[in-house]
Amino acid sequence: MTNKAQALRYVDINRQAFLNALKEFASIPSISTEPEHKEDMHRAANWLVSELKRLGFCNANIIETPGHPVVLAYTEPRLTDAPTVLIYGHYDVQPPDPCEEWKNPPFEPWQEGDHLYGRGVSDMKGQVMAALKAVEAINATGTLPVNIIWLIEGEEEIGSPNLGQFLEQHRHLLNADVALNLDTGMIAPDQPTITYGLRGVAAFELRVYGPNRDLHSGLFGGVVHNPAQALCELIAGMHDTSGKVLVPGFYDHVRPLDDEERQELARLPLKEVELAHSLGVPQLYGEPEFSPVERIGARPTLEINGLYSGYTGQGSKTIIPAWAMAKISTRLVPDQDPEDIHQKLRAYLEANCPPTVRWELIALAGSPASITDRHHPGVRALAQALKNVWGKEPLYRREGGSVPVVGMMQRILGLESALSGFGLPDDHIHSPNERLHLPTWYRGIQAVIEFLLSYPGFTRA
Repeated sequence: MTNKAQALRYVDINRQAFLNALKEFASIPSISTEPEHKEDMHRAANWLVSELKRLGFCNANIIETPGHPVVLAYTEPRLTDAPTVLIYGHYDVQPPDPCEEWKNPPFEPWQEGDHLYGRGVSDMKGQVMAALKAVEAINATGTLPVNIIWLIEGEEEIGSPNLGQFLEQHRHLLNADVALNLDTGMIAPDQPTITYGLRGVAAFELRVYGPNRDLHSGLFGGVVHNPAQALCELIAGMHDTSGKVLVPGFYDHVRPLDDEERQELARLPLKEVELAHSLGVPQLYGEPEFSPVERIGARPTLEINGLYSGYTGQGSKTIIPAWAMAKISTRLVPDQDPEDIHQKLRAYLEANCPPTVRWELIALAGSPASITDRHHPGVRALAQALKNVWGKEPLYRREGGSVPVVGMMQRILGLESALSGFGLPDDHIHSPNERLHLPTWYRGIQAVIEFLLSYPGFTRA
């Protein structure tokens, strides 16, 4: 029996033990955004260190940051003439609120049929465990043919604010050939998926100020420019009727799609009418010269995330509000720079804000987009691993969301990422009753085994 066959059999024999370990890990309320869970964050990090040491990574350790700690471990002694795979993950989770909508307590994982429920079981403790258990299966039945670096952070759900500094300070320990990142997912249980592009983000708060206090709308209406109206006019001028962003220069550095890429994206089974129905909208919206798949992952956007001004309670209160506020986010594509977009939005406001009000633009967050070469050895090895397990070629997609670590690793470490994962669109991540489809998860463990055992051949090809 080959090493691969033995490792895959080990997975079959130990399915319940693997599931029990995931339940134990997911029972720790490692909520990074809430200070009262700081001790739980360390508990989760220590759980990982113990698990890694059990797998033979005796140097597994917690490294403190100004925020939550990073768990780091690596093959020692290093295998000569063998490639190195950096396995990335995060152990922090989103808050479970609203808790009353959960069927059971969110940090007491429970199984219903083919699903395991609980906060973090999909995003991304289940994905971290898939990698851990794949390595366990290989080590228990043979020998890993690659060096492994484990980098598991505790701040992904709050934007990884300290990870860039960590990568800079520890880059001498992070020299690898590829990063395996399982923090994206599949589009369906029967359709393996590789994500090769992620949009960046630049987020802002726009405030428009009028009078020095709320005013009686009867006494002062007609002589004072209402800041809520001025804000709405500014926002309305940011798009045309088709959804194109009208901020001057917004598209200056957008990398165009080539024909091969458009053909690959067209394989994704996304139907306009079905998508509109599932989202509860009469029809889709956006640039008509691009397909919905292209608009979601390969085109930049500017969205209004929230509006606030004046009186919003029951009944009426006839005032001219003193100020109005909008939360704005832009999703960026390769070659767009968050600071450049910041300056262009500022220039738009300077040119269009009327002299009857004052404005303030606050930059809240920003990270650039990332894109990986689809022909990179790590991506090709992952594609073959997924094909071996699922029996079909994976689909390639650009995801509309952002995973900042991918861009950080490109910029700081010069490291490309092979991105996939075994979560599904209906896993309810970040929502009540988050869940993980266990048959897909077990196949995911098998795919990681296939990847780790075959990757050296792709680096030599």
